[in-house]
Amino acid sequence: MMIDTSKYQAQSNELSQKLWAISNELRGQMDASEFKNYILGVIFYRYLSERTEMYMADILENDGLTYEEAFADEEFHPVVEEWSLSKLGYVIKPEYLFRNLIRKIKKFENEADKFSVEDFEKAISDLIGSTMGHESNKAFDGLFDDMRLQDSRLGATVSDRTDMISRVMLKINDIDFDLQDSQFDVLGTAYMILIGLFASDAGKKGGEFFTPAGPSRLCATLAALGLDEAKTVGDCTCGSASMLLEVQKHLTTGKVGHFYGQELNATTYNLSRMNMIMHGIDWQNFDIYKGDTLKDDKYEDQKMTIQVCNPPYSLKWSADKKYLDDVRYSGVGKLAPKSHADLAFVQHMIYHMDEEDGRIAVLLPHGVLFRGGAEGMIRKYIIDKLNCLDAVIGLAPNLFHGTSIPVCILILKAKRNGNSDDIFFIDASKEFKAGKNQNVLEQEHIDKIVDAYEKRENVDKFAYKATMDEIIENDYNLNIPRYVDTFEEEEPVDLEAVAKEIEDYDKEIFETEEVLKGYFDELGIHFPEIRGGK
Repeated sequence: MMIDTSKYQAQSNELSQKLWAISNELRGQMDASEFKNYILGVIFYRYLSERTEMYMADILENDGLTYEEAFADEEFHPVVEEWSLSKLGYVIKPEYLFRNLIRKIKKFENEADKFSVEDFEKAISDLIGSTMGHESNKAFDGLFDDMRLQDSRLGATVSDRTDMISRVMLKINDIDFDLQDSQFDVLGTAYMILIGLFASDAGKKGGEFFTPAGPSRLCATLAALGLDEAKTVGDCTCGSASMLLEVQKHLTTGKVGHFYGQELNATTYNLSRMNMIMHGIDWQNFDIYKGDTLKDDKYEDQKMTIQVCNPPYSLKWSADKKYLDDVRYSGVGKLAPKSHADLAFVQHMIYHMDEEDGRIAVLLPHGVLFRGGAEGMIRKYIIDKLNCLDAVIGLAPNLFHGTSIPVCILILKAKRNGNSDDIFFIDASKEFKAGKNQNVLEQEHIDKIVDAYEKRENVDKFAYKATMDEIIENDYNLNIPRYVDTFEEEEPVDLEAVAKEIEDYDKEIFETEEVLKGYFDELGIHFPEIRGGK
């Protein structure tokens, strides 16, 4: 089915604006980056609830039963629970469906049945509890930990907290999420845009888990180029999982066998799992791990078809000598320096690259291209020994939240086919649309970069195919200006015209001095000559 892109974007933008308005209206003692946890938590709960209802309506249609009726039936009850656990990975009891909680919020005539924030706490606890002892628990455990419903900043008393969370739930209930429209992933897309808005608001701190749409789309497009489907897709610093999800859009069939991710930050770890689920990825089809990628490799021996990554730039790490025995880093005999772990992430990804047709697109600071010492040795090993570096692409400055530095993309491939004797360089530093606070990489810029990479031909002042002999001659220094000449010749200076201009200025100054000298003489004041009275 063809997607109406303009309609899709318009609906998504409208939803994100409404969600942003909710946060501005309701947040009290918390800033937006904290209050988002409540908005996103409620959105996520509503999504899980409506997904339950849609699934149950579908499978119970021939039985002529509603979910409530089936759940209350002694014969059907264990069956629907098993169905829900095996397909969805969790169970939401009918009384805890989002629409029933909303009905309770709106029901004031019976005080005994009045909604309390504690009802929502029970609903969440019951949902997570339903996954205990089941494999799906790895996908759901702790997902709502950041929505602290007992936090005094949400309200000093149970009544105050009930009032605040009720208002959030009612406002989110008023938004029309058309989950049954197979053409649109409106909720998931709005969720992504909202994360982006919060990242912008929170600055550097919020931007840590979010790669802007342009660079994310470019990496995903380059990594998926020419592939119909991917057996495995991974991101070892997955943040909110935006790049993981982006990859699927650029595969011809859109088929991904399994997603893998690892994330250190607990809040972001939860966001990434929510994001996968909200984008329709079944719990059986993804594994997101919590942990420090460089120290604790959760992937073990898993190999990946596609890997995308935007690791924290120039991260400090221990570089402890014990890591020389780690199979990911042992080949070089040197570790990435303590002050710059960038290439350690690259080594991790190379180890997990599928040997048949694995490919990597990773965003990094330009320093990895030319810094010497251990990094120089690692570069040489990757180029000379492994010969898996396929392209180096320099991007414009100020494309990312929290940093204005320009970054580059390294493309690595397990099988370079006919390109094993060269490395392709692209200087895309001028490819951007200037923004008020941040530059934007738009689709036209992405298309130009991808087209150049695909064609792999020299383009004056933009792209250059460097031979391995040139790389070796430059001592494995990959600094882009060494290969792509962007020098712009200045117009020649007409020295005679300049001399004539100076002579004319001198004449004007002399004439002005003569006039001033006359005024000074009339006043009986000594006049200091400026130009020596030519």
